[in-house]
Amino acid sequence: MQTLSIIIPCYNEEQTIKVIIGRIKNIKINLKKEIIVVDDGSTDNSLNLLKSIKGITLISHDINQGKGAAIRTGLKKASGDIILIQDADLEYDPEDIPKLLKPILDNESKVVYGSRFLEKKFKIFDKNRIIYPSHLIGNKVLSMFTTLLYFQKITDMETGYKLFVNSAIKNLNLKANGFDIEPEITAKIKKSGYNILEIPINFKPRLIEEGKKITWRDGVKALGYLFKYRLFD
Repeated sequence: MQTLSIIIPCYNEEQTIKVIIGRIKNIKINLKKEIIVVDDGSTDNSLNLLKSIKGITLISHDINQGKGAAIRTGLKKASGDIILIQDADLEYDPEDIPKLLKPILDNESKVVYGSRFLEKKFKIFDKNRIIYPSHLIGNKVLSMFTTLLYFQKITDMETGYKLFVNSAIKNLNLKANGFDIEPEITAKIKKSGYNILEIPINFKPRLIEEGKKITWRDGVKALGYLFKYRLFD
């Protein structure tokens, strides 16, 4: 039986980390699950909660190093045939994992992205709350430049759901520590000759007050990194 390694970078997610892990455990797939959680120097109760959860591999950073550093730490430990990156919040629904896996299990693609912008409109309003339009616009701009620079139409470069066969992601020589891990992964995947298959997914955006960490500044940096990785390693 093949193994799916699920890497969860976690930083101050005490409100959601047990819930998301529980949902992942409940997903019915015909693969063995290897759940690797990297606590990235949390200052809340996340690490204590994680220590109480059975059936996971827990790695902790003494200090906060960034999402990219947490993912790279998880990749060193991951042994699965297929590797999935899963955020520790509840924005992405683990119920989408089986359909993300299908193209890889059917040998249709070696890299699958879950896109928030395929087949439906991104919700600016959610239960009368304004979901930051700057995030929507930023994602659209970044995806447009990804398409232009890397010669494949991409609708959601910044997606938190990225799925790979082991050899595709393990050979990328990733270096990013922060949110710039997203453009670095995409750039190096494309430069390595892989095609990215996008699958529509569900998405429940959260507000900054609820723990959302990425800002418009990260979007500006991501744009710069897309150009950087187009020209350099």
